[in-house]
Amino acid sequence: MLRRVMGEVFEEVDPVAKRRGLPMLAPWLLGPAPPNGRDLARAPVGVAQLALFGASLTVHRALSERFGPPDAVVGVSFGEIAALTAAGVFDVPQGAAIAWELGRILTSSCPGGLTLLGCGQAAARGMVSQAGGREVVVACVNDPQECVVSGPVDQLRRVEKSAAATGIASARLRLPFSSHHPALGRQAEEFAQVVRRYPTQPMSCAVLSAVARRPYVPGDDVPARLADCLVWPAHVPDAVALATGHALPGQRVRLFEAGTGSALAANARRILKGRSVTVHAPLADPGFSW
Repeated sequence: MLRRVMGEVFEEVDPVAKRRGLPMLAPWLLGPAPPNGRDLARAPVGVAQLALFGASLTVHRALSERFGPPDAVVGVSFGEIAALTAAGVFDVPQGAAIAWELGRILTSSCPGGLTLLGCGQAAARGMVSQAGGREVVVACVNDPQECVVSGPVDQLRRVEKSAAATGIASARLRLPFSSHHPALGRQAEEFAQVVRRYPTQPMSCAVLSAVARRPYVPGDDVPARLADCLVWPAHVPDAVALATGHALPGQRVRLFEAGTGSALAANARRILKGRSVTVHAPLADPGFSW
């Protein structure tokens, strides 16, 4: 089923890639030697964004076939585009075009980088201050023991050295840009203007934003809200709380990561430790049944 659904999704994504001079993704992703993250990072600008967007929509559609439509979808950072598309606010070609535009803006005008730290946000802020990272900010709070910081590369190096000296794990993300940074206001406005080209439709289910830390509501300025992802931090614990709180009393709560890995699922499991909530990463969990 998964290959069929992926073919259907990329049948809508690939014309967007073609119009922008990019290679068709379906033959590569569904071929005998599909790309890994490093391959996508080396590909032309926009390929990784379209591949990740399409993969998220593929998992969403396959899960909807298997278990029925979701009560809510959660958008975390770049995934907010796919979440809005899954909820019908944009159609797939529109969502793919918006994903490509964001990739273009990030790689062309958002200098810096992102570093994953194995500590909470309070410890991260202390480490940043100690390392003299004046322009480094907490970009994403993943869970109480993990966050991402964003800023100039030279300052990130100092933060990473400080982390190593104190025994805290760190890893530079394989992304040649910064994001979730207050200095990116001009880029956020450019992105909002791009998104305004695409008409929106009513949501078919609730869309919960890790950046806004609340659901989208009727009357929201969707382009501005999406653009907020460039300048505001994302809070996964708040998004998980919104998702679990969205369930009706007595309703069984199941969370599924609609992506290629299991990082968000791991965050959710740590956040929900001790709670009777099941968390799945369908593309990474061995034995997951479609």
